[in-house]
Amino acid sequence: MAKQSSVFPGVDAAASDLLAACGQLVRRLRAESNNQELSWSQMAVLIRLEEGGPTSTADIARAELVKPQSMGATLSVLEEEGLVERRPHPTDGRQVLFALTAAGIEARRRVRAAKRTWMASAIGTLTADEQRDLLTAAAVIRRLADSSTRDPA
Repeated sequence: MAKQSSVFPGVDAAASDLLAACGQLVRRLRAESNNQELSWSQMAVLIRLEEGGPTSTADIARAELVKPQSMGATLSVLEEEGLVERRPHPTDGRQVLFALTAAGIEARRRVRAAKRTWMASAIGTLTADEQRDLLTAAAVIRRLADSSTRDPA
């Protein structure tokens, strides 16, 4: 697959600016939605369990690129908070799976709602032209996120 040349001469500056803007937006969303004061790694675990269902400590650690011991500590805190619970593995009696509790599901719902509320309010402060630009940019950003620049060879 041949590399595409950029028509835009300031692509490096644009990349830096986009990274900074995305980082700032993510930090703002975290601040607006994290009324439970969960750490980023704790929130990542809740998201992963919500999306993937009951999972072992090792599998979560591997997915989050951390050591199983570190993930075990994170899961222990979430378990103490009542956000996750242990369940027996359906085929391997030696393993334990972690799953969201009703409180964990509710915590994820509240976080999503807080993010959506803040985002809708912030978008409401933009002009109609800026809102259209933002929707166009969202589609482009989604396409960027879904693409891979890695050479498959």
